Amino acid sequence: MPVLPVNGIRIGSTAAGIRYKGRDDLVVIECQSGTSCAAVFTRNRFSAAPVQIAKKHLGQVSPRALLINSGNANAGTGEQGLLNATECCQILADSLGCEVSEILPYSTGVIGEQLPVQAFKQALPSCLHNLGADADAWERASKTIMTTDTVPKLFSRKVDIAGCEVTITGMSKGAGMIRPNMATMLAYIATDAVIEQPVLQSLLNEATRVSFNRITVDGDTSTNDACTLLATGIAKMAAITENSKEYEQFSSVLTALMQDLAQAIIRDAEGATKFITINVSGGESEDDCLAVGYTVAESPLVKTALFASDPNWGRILAAVGRAPVSKLDISQVNIKLNALRIVTAGEPDTSYTEDAGQEAVSSNDITVDIELGGSDNRVTIWTSDLSHEYVRINAEYRT
Repeated sequence: MPVLPVNGIRIGSTAAGIRYKGRDDLVVIECQSGTSCAAVFTRNRFSAAPVQIAKKHLGQVSPRALLINSGNANAGTGEQGLLNATECCQILADSLGCEVSEILPYSTGVIGEQLPVQAFKQALPSCLHNLGADADAWERASKTIMTTDTVPKLFSRKVDIAGCEVTITGMSKGAGMIRPNMATMLAYIATDAVIEQPVLQSLLNEATRVSFNRITVDGDTSTNDACTLLATGIAKMAAITENSKEYEQFSSVLTALMQDLAQAIIRDAEGATKFITINVSGGESEDDCLAVGYTVAESPLVKTALFASDPNWGRILAAVGRAPVSKLDISQVNIKLNALRIVTAGEPDTSYTEDAGQEAVSSNDITVDIELGGSDNRVTIWTSDLSHEYVRINAEYRT
């Protein structure tokens, strides 16, 4: 589906020279007055200055605008980082004629460096001049928020809610330092649906749980993770309420869009050559299924074997066995690799051959199915392989 603009949202991007030369690195997302806003943020205890301020401002008033920069995370910067982020918010608030609490700041990039406030002062007029409501504005912004990403991540959906056509459009960025533990690196989603803030937060929480909270590249949770959902309320419709048919309709489409954004991060993971889906079922609890899934997904030995297209399934077996679960009966464990049975009832499957295993892992898309028992609990996690290129990108990140 083509990128669809959202009524009530205008976006401007510009080059501020924060870190990158010759490319945009500053975005303003302007919201229609009265827009509802929901958000989830990183649980990293060293949460960045913009995360702390955005959470504070969200608790006070609906936002007038979002201020986003790439190239500098403004994390690990102490009290001065908070002052810098607040000053940048004040500059934008003065330009828009609103309160500083109506500005939500977001940053991504290198940790531990102070935000260059002067760059914001100089570039924000250009950013506001470039404000636009069309698809091009979304596409330009989706590239602006990139850091080590190689492609922008941007999707749209339309859904009929009680006879009213509603638009949902979202963009995300992220390629490394990915195990969000709340959301993704940065994600911004907007809709013209009429949804009050408490309902919007419930929708976001539910969709996040099975999208951005189900991906991992390297097991590292960023200091800056944030996912924000805006509802401008311009659509001619009754407000969506919880426990309604309309809620379920919207939730289904929102979740699908957020899963597309989450999977796009994995497909663009730093140095990735494989897209890996891990399905875990039958555990004592959903948490046990997640523990097994993430242990396999984040095992360097599993990831490097899959990078090499090596069917070294013993690494998967070992990862399952060391996962921190409440109970594991290995005689109940079954494992498949791209539908090929490799372990049955805790033992090597008698039909397995090395040639078949080699064929199973030669694909760029690999699915690992792990059965732990007979319960109805099941989860899906998406991850990538671990290549030489991942090491190079992260070794050279600041050079």
